[in-house]
Amino acid sequence: MISMKKITLFLFIIFSQTIFSASKITETEKLTATCKVWGFLKYYHPKAAIAGINWDNQLLEKLPKIEKAQTKEEFSLILENWIDNLGPIKEIAPIPAPKDVVFFDKNFDLSWFNNKLFSKKLSKKLKFIEENRFQTEEEFGQGFDSFKSIKNYFDLDYTNKHYRILMLFAYWNLIEYYFPYKYVMDQKWDLSLEQSLPSIADAKNEGDFYIALKKLTSKLNDSHVESPIYGTKASNYFPATGKIIDDKLVITEILGDSLAVADNIKIGAVITKVNGKTIKEFAAENRDLICASNEAKYLDKLVSLILSSNSETVTVEFLKDGKYETKSMIWSDYHDSHRNEFKKGAIKPKEKFKLLNDNIGYVDMGAIKPRNIPDMIEALKSTKAIVFDMRNYPNQTYNLISDFLNAHNEKFAIYTYPYPNYPGKYIWKEGTSSGIENKDNYKGKVIVLLNEDSMSQAEWTAMCFQTAGNTTIVGSQTAGTDGNAIDIDFKKFHTRYTGMGVYYPDGRETQRIGIIPDIEIKPTIKGIQEGKDEVLERALLFVETGK
Repeated sequence: MISMKKITLFLFIIFSQTIFSASKITETEKLTATCKVWGFLKYYHPKAAIAGINWDNQLLEKLPKIEKAQTKEEFSLILENWIDNLGPIKEIAPIPAPKDVVFFDKNFDLSWFNNKLFSKKLSKKLKFIEENRFQTEEEFGQGFDSFKSIKNYFDLDYTNKHYRILMLFAYWNLIEYYFPYKYVMDQKWDLSLEQSLPSIADAKNEGDFYIALKKLTSKLNDSHVESPIYGTKASNYFPATGKIIDDKLVITEILGDSLAVADNIKIGAVITKVNGKTIKEFAAENRDLICASNEAKYLDKLVSLILSSNSETVTVEFLKDGKYETKSMIWSDYHDSHRNEFKKGAIKPKEKFKLLNDNIGYVDMGAIKPRNIPDMIEALKSTKAIVFDMRNYPNQTYNLISDFLNAHNEKFAIYTYPYPNYPGKYIWKEGTSSGIENKDNYKGKVIVLLNEDSMSQAEWTAMCFQTAGNTTIVGSQTAGTDGNAIDIDFKKFHTRYTGMGVYYPDGRETQRIGIIPDIEIKPTIKGIQEGKDEVLERALLFVETGK
């Protein structure tokens, strides 16, 4: 029989191993928690938040110690000592709330202070720092520099694991505290950090690191985000562009006439495969590499990826009259494949405005400029309707046009700006108005055409025109990204993000949603092949029938 002493010893060993195992922590757990602490201290600690201390080097010095920590007790002690070594913090709590300020808190979350890896002592230190945080006199607004000392990141060697981790931490915390739309991401930003850490820590070369970082940027669900890796751009292109409709790519514009003629490529041509891959497969495979606010903009961005290649010879499958035909094509460099953009006279200058049949005006918002507005008003002021085609990017003409459209001054947008004295919190700003007191304002119908090409300033301008009171939006979902775009450049990598929140005056959101059309209409393959502009046609029908 087994003695009672042996049973007790056995149970003690099992219990001890269980406790020890539970106390051990993984590298991802340690780095995730370290990222949050480092970023929090960077923006909150009075010593770390001011110039004069190299906060990046502080992290690089601590990483080897953090890697060696085996238990949460050891890990917590490293972070506690780090905070203590920064010196005492002057107790200033409670910090008075600013007067006449309304906070926007949907992005704010410091609940991680109570992380299971942290000792109670560490959690208390973090809370104390929050309550006695760094206060700045710095003005905040669209130009607020939340990244700080970005130029330092051009010199980092990303073949070094610790430098890769530093760059990840810097970027993640920038978004954590200074991205206004964090709360509408598909995935929690914490989870994105956890998922990206292993691939960034274990990257075998710079290329692997940049791809991992690119995948992280896609989690922002923000159409402003572009994340090109320098030197990896495709070298060969299809001589046209198009739209994805019903899992097919339909050609809508010829970019290189001679090359298109050589391969008999015409507007309305339907592509079903490129190098044996269907459009649906392209869409599924690139979800982590393309950042977009919604599906409409994702498919729009996907087109350029499908129609570019690092190979010169490309097989393309077309669908014509119900039959599939595969061609082996030679794709050319950007200059030749987009020759119409460079060739003088190849593209006719767009009409900025014109009079259509039945006394209806038309304005191309991508072509018209402020200096053209007086002539446009004079030519179209007596029309029964004006169609403002905003399936493009406008040229800062919103104010002059709204003065013509509106009978009164009307607010059309309000904003959220980051609040540096409480990082992670935003404040509501009063917003923008347009229009003037004008008894001679335009009395006809105002029609605005929108689609996935309508992005940022186009969406903002559409919001402005909606205040006219007689405005109808015709088209489909817009890009769903409004606000200023902030660019970030560092060694071999460029990205951007939206830096301020944009809302309707009643608080309705625009990010990811876009401007919702009153009349939804999308182009069809048949319509494109017949040379129709179905969106414009639908707008004209509305002018005539009122429905």
